[in-house]
Amino acid sequence: MINIRAHKRMDSEKYLASVYNHQGGRRLGKVCQVIGLVAEVSGIKPSIGEICRLLDGEGGAIPAEVVGFRENRCLLMPYGGLKGIAPGCAVLPTGKRFTVRVSEKLLGSILDGLGRLLNSGKPPLSPGEGVERAVNNAPPNPLERTPITEILYTGVKAIDSLLTCGRGQRIGIFAGSGVGKSTLLGMIARYSRADINVIALVGERGREVGDFIRKDLGPEGLKRSVVVASTSDRPALERVAAALVAKSIAEYFRDQGADVNFLMDSVTRFCMAQREIGLAIGEPPSARGYTPSVFALLGRFLERSGTSRRGSITGFYSVLVDGDDFNEPITDATRSILDGHIVLAREIAAQDHYPAIDILRSNSRLMPDLVDQPQKETAGRICKLMATYEKMEDLINIGAYVPGSQQEVDLAINKRGPIMKFLQQEAEQKYSWEETWSLMQDLLN
Repeated sequence: MINIRAHKRMDSEKYLASVYNHQGGRRLGKVCQVIGLVAEVSGIKPSIGEICRLLDGEGGAIPAEVVGFRENRCLLMPYGGLKGIAPGCAVLPTGKRFTVRVSEKLLGSILDGLGRLLNSGKPPLSPGEGVERAVNNAPPNPLERTPITEILYTGVKAIDSLLTCGRGQRIGIFAGSGVGKSTLLGMIARYSRADINVIALVGERGREVGDFIRKDLGPEGLKRSVVVASTSDRPALERVAAALVAKSIAEYFRDQGADVNFLMDSVTRFCMAQREIGLAIGEPPSARGYTPSVFALLGRFLERSGTSRRGSITGFYSVLVDGDDFNEPITDATRSILDGHIVLAREIAAQDHYPAIDILRSNSRLMPDLVDQPQKETAGRICKLMATYEKMEDLINIGAYVPGSQQEVDLAINKRGPIMKFLQQEAEQKYSWEETWSLMQDLLN
């Protein structure tokens, strides 16, 4: 009778010897213990962010990243599960950091959090094709950013008219669950005048990833897009890596001179994954359980978007507002970094009004510098009428307001219906700027 376990052990030893010789006698470490998501390794001294390989007892190798140190041991977090890892398993430091290969041929591809192809109908990049890019790059020099002077029309009339965005701007889409964030992102991906879309789906349900690609993005949108998806069941390190991989792909296309739309759903789940990593290595929690590394990573990640001397990355980041509390830590931190915010209100969505944008609580910080005076005056007039109606809404609803008492209030009441109709748009509808501008003027004539 053949001892299968002993046979596998012999294969593992041969594999280990071959790897060791191939690496030029690079020193190997060994696993001392595993606690939760983290493996403690002794015998090697890699640097933070370096990729190592955990060699299990069956000849397999699990990639892992160095995330910290404790006493004389280094802490590794795997990009996969730790199944098969036991005390004494060998650990091989590679001396390299996590990189992704990027090429124009990635358009139409759907990748996982490690940059591996998910859609079987798309041929993978051949060996040596494309360029290797580090995923954890630093933001560009602020003095090398070109000013944002060109409007990016999204095809969504509520945004183009009253919340105008510029190429290279970073906008947050803030909402609770089930209010239409993914649908709005899909509309922007399909209808905006950008050259390329790079879409990061971080921590989403597996069903939602398929639905977004089939329904919200569609075949036409996918043709000029690269999608990076890491669902909620994947390890925390892979979910963080998915966002970084997507941003590196967007930076590659920006360096080629393209105007890129970077769409991410969602920043909140990205931060939750980083919180898992921080807590696992013993980092003390601060604001509502979020560790300091979350906010350091968030700022560095968001600053990587923007303009360069060659192209631009316009960022649309959805933020899942925890408990509809718009002052919770991630919402507040993200809003303070970005160049504008679009708030989706549950009360508006409940009236079957989509996209459920709360115009009066949303803001594009660059709009005053981008639009001409006629649009600025028209948009300001529309917002003033909306604010007037909201201020008097309770009195109007109970019949306490007497028509004719205030001319401005009477006008706000008369224009309420047309304004709300103007702000509504079906997901299948696209509006050019000329159409949107004509409808804006009609509202006040």
